[in-house]
Amino acid sequence: MVNPLYSFTGGNDGAQPRSRVIIGPDGSLYGTTFIGGGAGCGGQGCGTVFKVSPSPSSCKAALCSWMETVLFRFTGGTDGGQPLGDLVFDQAGNIYGTTQEGGVPHSCSNLGCGVVYELTRSESSWTEPPLC
Repeated sequence: MVNPLYSFTGGNDGAQPRSRVIIGPDGSLYGTTFIGGGAGCGGQGCGTVFKVSPSPSSCKAALCSWMETVLFRFTGGTDGGQPLGDLVFDQAGNIYGTTQEGGVPHSCSNLGCGVVYELTRSESSWTEPPLC
């Protein structure tokens, strides 16, 4: 039997997760959605980095849904767009991944050929500082 923990709506929460989720240092599941999360990339959104975790309130049913938190919404610009591949955490808790598009326009695409990104936690949000 499959127990869905979270169902994406295709809006601000993202859509089309194409990579595996990983277990983060806090025990939550982390992953990416290929599209959704905003208005860029032709109006469908350029993808997200998300976290799903059990509801903080106690659940009285056998199967409870989990809560999703969008950590980052890609714009398709220099920050990248349409993330693909698994995420990885470093020892400081920063998240690393790759995107299919975005970055600097290049011969492979006027949308950019993708980026390697780092997300760092800053108080209550996540930011993507330039890696170079």
